Amino acid sequence: MTDQTIRLTMAQAVVRYLCNQYTEIEGERVPLFAGVFGIFGHGNVTCLSEELERVQDQLPTWRGQNEQSMALAAIGYGKAKLRRQIMIATTSVGPGATNMVTAAGVAHANRLPVLLISGDTYTNRLPDPVLQQVEHFGVPSTTVNDSFRAVSRYWDRITHPAQILSSLPQALATMLDPADCGPAFLGLPQDTQELAYDYPVEFFEEKTWIIPRPRPSRDQVVAAADLLKTAKKPLIISGGGVRYSGAGEALAKFARERGIPMAETIAGKGAVVHNHPAYVGPLGIEGTDAAKALAENADVVMAVGTRMQDFTTGSWTTFSKDAQFININAARFDARKHRALPVIGDALESLTELDAALEGWAAPASRMEEARIEYAAWNKMLDELQAPTNDPVPSYSQVIAVVNKMAKENDTVVTAAGGLPGETVKNWRTKAPNTFDCEFGFSCMGYEIAGAWGTAMATQGVGTPIVLVGDGSYMMMNSDIYSSVLSGHKMIVVVCDNGGFGVINRLQTNMGVPGFNNLLKDSRVQNKDNPLHVDFVKHAEGMGALARHCDSLADLEAALEWAQTTDRTTVLSINSDAYKWTPGGADWYVASPEVSESDSVRKARAGQAEFRKKQRRGI
Repeated sequence: MTDQTIRLTMAQAVVRYLCNQYTEIEGERVPLFAGVFGIFGHGNVTCLSEELERVQDQLPTWRGQNEQSMALAAIGYGKAKLRRQIMIATTSVGPGATNMVTAAGVAHANRLPVLLISGDTYTNRLPDPVLQQVEHFGVPSTTVNDSFRAVSRYWDRITHPAQILSSLPQALATMLDPADCGPAFLGLPQDTQELAYDYPVEFFEEKTWIIPRPRPSRDQVVAAADLLKTAKKPLIISGGGVRYSGAGEALAKFARERGIPMAETIAGKGAVVHNHPAYVGPLGIEGTDAAKALAENADVVMAVGTRMQDFTTGSWTTFSKDAQFININAARFDARKHRALPVIGDALESLTELDAALEGWAAPASRMEEARIEYAAWNKMLDELQAPTNDPVPSYSQVIAVVNKMAKENDTVVTAAGGLPGETVKNWRTKAPNTFDCEFGFSCMGYEIAGAWGTAMATQGVGTPIVLVGDGSYMMMNSDIYSSVLSGHKMIVVVCDNGGFGVINRLQTNMGVPGFNNLLKDSRVQNKDNPLHVDFVKHAEGMGALARHCDSLADLEAALEWAQTTDRTTVLSINSDAYKWTPGGADWYVASPEVSESDSVRKARAGQAEFRKKQRRGI
């Protein structure tokens, strides 16, 4: 430690610090922060951008079209890098900041790292109210950046230049902590950004961050091994934490050698390939009937790296009320859910120690034979659903099968909200580990194209992101087609046009409510018999992409073959059936009016009442 200092503005110091942070990926030392997504305005253009411009060759800044989509792209990047490398998104004060709040929710729900830096109003308040300031009469220190508190793992407003000396290392430690991972937010008031301060030179020394692998308590491992040894019908659930820990291969080996069927969550899909001998597909509301059957009769369930959201648990109706749980998770909060026996630690380390503690134990051979029979029946059903027919409009299942067939081994499929997550999770047959990204923790419409832009940056040279997106999500957020063309990060986008918000229409009508305001034909439009549909080809071409419309599955297959050869983002559109869905999976706890004049609504309510009787009561 020396007494040497360097005089910098707070904004200059933030950027210099971030540029000197490194991490290791597969033994290679790389920058922890791979780049910045930025839209500049007052609040980040005069001070923060001054330093970003100076270091653009070291820390590249990419120009997006919307603050939400930029942050979603940053999240897609971090996800593709398995949380080992991080992107930054910066915005001005006001609506630029609030646009980014939804993306922060995506990162928080999915436990993904992203550094969000927003300009803020003046701490001295001399020019108040400034442009875009939202005034709070009783709490003048409140700004729109306070809205990030609910969706950030780490939140700070820097009101003095010295505060970053402690705040920045804590923000980074949070984003890299397997138990606490999520978005970090920094609000930078404009008058604080401009202030100079004598920073100690040690603050800017290069630092290499190693993501910790906390080992579980030996007592917890022994207890988990003792419980698992009592199981006659065990089941493994593989969550997103398996992928981020790099434990996919270890869990696959564990499942095979211990004779335990292995299901997965939506976030966990892709840790193993489709034809792994212990694999039985995704579990839950959008899961396979094979996984559901095995969950319903399981006596011990070992959940690894999952927060057990309702789409995995069937709103906690998928399991026997007598089933016992072992939750392996780096986060204490997740490990202790629903009276589970917790094993709090890194997935890979925990599996290694649990495997050793089990010694020669394996589940009865009949359990794996049961799993193989159930899963073979499911795959036979999928083959029949995916086969081409003479129907005028193809189903999601048929479209996904063609895309799956034409995708190269290292292409990453990207999807999110709407009908495609469930259909893709059920129908997609993973060819290589970590090539599947379905954002369903926050179920954010608009993630698909933006997230794929980040994925394209992260995987450049190793496969092409293939986006599966519905017309509803496409219309909500599509401008990063243009971003990807500008930046040269190619993706293939397949737009399934079913004439509106098809999956929400299904939920609405299944609960007894007539189709209303979801499909275009059921909305307040001029021509209900033939509402105007978007020409997605012309729209994409207007943003510089290449595009084709496909009239059939054969057309789609040929178009995908062409799209693999193009030199830029390519968009393919195809009409799809709004009423045909892949069967299977668990039920869902949804609100249903307790009192209604509608017979169909009353019938749906009665069905919900019966369904809810099956729920496990947990804490």
